Amino acid sequence: MPNNNKHLSHLLVEVFVYETMVRRSLRSRKHKHNENEDIISNLTDCILIHVLSFLNAKEAAQTCILSKRWITLWKGLPTITLSSSNFRTEKSLAEFLSHFLSLRDGSTTIHTLDVHCLYYLEPSLFQMIIKYAISHNVQHLLMNFPCRIDLFPSCFFSCHTLTSLNLSGYDILFGQIPIFPKNLNLPALTSLSLKYFSFHRSDAGCVVEPFSTFNMLNRLIIDSCIVQDAQNLCISSTKLVNLTIIMHDCEPKTIIGTYFGLELYAPSLQTFAFSGPYTPKLFASKNVLSSIKHVNIHVTCYWNSKARETSPVLLNWLVVLTNIESLTICLYTLEVLSLVRDLLKVEFPSLFNLKSLKLKTPMPSSKLDKRVDFLIQNSPSTKVDIIHL
Repeated sequence: MPNNNKHLSHLLVEVFVYETMVRRSLRSRKHKHNENEDIISNLTDCILIHVLSFLNAKEAAQTCILSKRWITLWKGLPTITLSSSNFRTEKSLAEFLSHFLSLRDGSTTIHTLDVHCLYYLEPSLFQMIIKYAISHNVQHLLMNFPCRIDLFPSCFFSCHTLTSLNLSGYDILFGQIPIFPKNLNLPALTSLSLKYFSFHRSDAGCVVEPFSTFNMLNRLIIDSCIVQDAQNLCISSTKLVNLTIIMHDCEPKTIIGTYFGLELYAPSLQTFAFSGPYTPKLFASKNVLSSIKHVNIHVTCYWNSKARETSPVLLNWLVVLTNIESLTICLYTLEVLSLVRDLLKVEFPSLFNLKSLKLKTPMPSSKLDKRVDFLIQNSPSTKVDIIHL
């Protein structure tokens, strides 16, 4: 329901803006018109289709009953958003989708296909969606439901139009986590987001390096994934600018592969965000480390044994990331840092270029002064923002 309200609010804003523009245009040309005139329907197809793009596919198709003007507009939508919550059963979703795709204007390319589903899709339905999208030169593909890689049609593995990809497997706590494929040939891919996948070594390699073939990649999100056959995950990309790592929030001793180090071979990296119950070891050249300017570290707990063991690792992060200009941390991150023995007496030759420090905490800032002072000791003019949650 919140998503529907968000879409509706966007739609109303768009309609209001465009209707206002049309009214002003008509007035400026001294056109006399009836106050009951359907101003919205007088907008161009391009504008109306843009407005419809804020709706999901079912809502967009339903606008065909408004008037003759709207009968075929939805068929030219470049953005297709599907949500299982809009259908009572998977059968009704399948029937709608079959009719929707068969009636859609086939000459219109698909800019974005965004699918939200609360259950597994039947293989035939899933493959039909993917094949249709790829045959219509899809650029952005978001699969927000558990996907089985083995069910993807062969055309997916060599799609040359795909620029952003968002895939979700299924949590290892509920079964065997899917393996991220090694044979993806997506030359135009610039943005990749993965959740609940397992990374393995290549047949001929000794490291886990799943992203080296994505030569255009500049944004990468890895969420609750695991690494098998190796201790570190290697991230190699010459154009990568934005990296987000979210570690699986479970006890590392319980599930093998949830604790791994990070090897960064990304000389263009500028923004690095991390979230997890412990701090992994970080391996990178000075050139790569010095390129990182914006860092967000969110340690999700500080009471487990792994958090205590890796507190020196967290301190080392702040030492080797010498050119940070903006740093965002949470209270738990600060607590883990405090587990370092005699922290306030430790020599800290770093953060000389820090300009902004944001601390997210539910506690009064007065209890945090000494630790904050420790972080900004080499950049006393740093702007400190305490964000109370």
